Amino acid sequence: MSSIETIHVDGVWLPAASGETREVLDPADATTLQLVSEGGAQDADAAVAAARRAFDEGDWPRTAVAERSALLRRVADLLQRDREVIGLIESRDTGKTLEEGRVDVDCVTDAFRYFADAVMNESGGRVVDAGSPDIHSVVVHEPVGVCSLITPWNYPLLQASWKIAPALAAGNTFVIKPSEVTPLSTVHLIKLLVEAGLPAGVANIVTGAGLPVGQRLAEHPDVDLFSFTGGLVSGTKAGAAAVSGAKKIALELGGKNPNVVFADACATDEGFDTAVDQALNAAFIHSGQVCSAGARLIIEESVRDRFVAELARRAEKIKLGRGTEDGVECGPLVSQQQLDKVEAYVASALAEGAQLRCGGKRPEPSAVRPASGYFYAPTVLDGCHREMKVVREETFGPILTVETFTTEDEAVALANDTEYGLAGAVFSGDTARARRVAARLRHGTVWINDYHPYLPQAEWGGFGKSGIGRELGPTGLDEYRESKHIYENLRPEPVRWFAG
Repeated sequence: MSSIETIHVDGVWLPAASGETREVLDPADATTLQLVSEGGAQDADAAVAAARRAFDEGDWPRTAVAERSALLRRVADLLQRDREVIGLIESRDTGKTLEEGRVDVDCVTDAFRYFADAVMNESGGRVVDAGSPDIHSVVVHEPVGVCSLITPWNYPLLQASWKIAPALAAGNTFVIKPSEVTPLSTVHLIKLLVEAGLPAGVANIVTGAGLPVGQRLAEHPDVDLFSFTGGLVSGTKAGAAAVSGAKKIALELGGKNPNVVFADACATDEGFDTAVDQALNAAFIHSGQVCSAGARLIIEESVRDRFVAELARRAEKIKLGRGTEDGVECGPLVSQQQLDKVEAYVASALAEGAQLRCGGKRPEPSAVRPASGYFYAPTVLDGCHREMKVVREETFGPILTVETFTTEDEAVALANDTEYGLAGAVFSGDTARARRVAARLRHGTVWINDYHPYLPQAEWGGFGKSGIGRELGPTGLDEYRESKHIYENLRPEPVRWFAG
């Protein structure tokens, strides 16, 4: 299999400076999907230098807002033109279903259109009342400069858009490093940016491993902003390297997200069915490889037995297989490493006393096609408690733990008893209770009687160790800008501070 050039620097597609390549594997059958360029520190340096020149000497930072907005809209149109192609790339590369891949393209399109509108709808700055008609005072926004963008393997295209769209809307240049496990859709997105007319050097991509590429992008002295989405351990290390250079940083580091279900949500057959269905959706979409997955079911004791029994019954019926096949509901895990990690979490949970209600193993070879993929059965673990490793740590797999409560205060305490704080949900038939509990949860996004929807116009990010800063919404745009206060004296005269 021939390799493709996946390093884009200053408008040119290149092999790695070292000549090295990497196999990108198809997680459905563990075969080679594509050979890509395996970049290193030298490639990262070249990409940053190109982005620096494009920012300092190029036209993009000084391009009119209307032109930047128009380019983002052209990208959105191209994404829809290539919807089927990109959806297939995302499905094959990550293992998710083809329909999920298509939905991701639509969400990316929405992000580009949102930020295109966001910059167009702003005025020339925020006028500050200085208390005198002789003073004109205004706060304006300017691009940060050169941005290093690091994205994860589970939603490579979506997470890239959450960074690239606001970075470009604000007038920045950037270098992006997608996960070495799933780089292909990001490479396609860069091609669309070029096709839309983005000047050379504004958008650069280096494919390769976190060490050395990601580390170099974090610590590089010519980078002004470092934005990372990924795991807590690698994110904090990279963030520390970035902070040491006094860069702006934005970190999204995952979550361990509670799904709180009150008995009154299950008072009717329809309510019960909805709550069970949403619990499945919260935990098992994309085989649980979602930073906001509702991996902790916290359910009122009085309905636990009935709820968990039905939940396990339905989970056992989830159809596993290659994401591009009709009828498949969950694809494989992304890699052998992730599969091993999930197996270890289940083993530790059982050793600590959890009760296995379903799953807990790889499916039988006869039960899934192709049998050689990184598949793991949706797993429900009952009788869990906060001291268990599987409850404390982000498993990033099809594992749902079950905890119980008897009072509202206990439910809130359990839901907040995590070092993370990305997202959570409350299901209740009592609107006042649902809103009261939602207000008490220390999580960046809280759903009431729903799970997983997000809006590009609403901020996304978390409390605690879930990260620093926000993506999407007005704040997501502000992450990529610097504020400047311009104070103009319309009637200057001597101050006479010094007598001489």
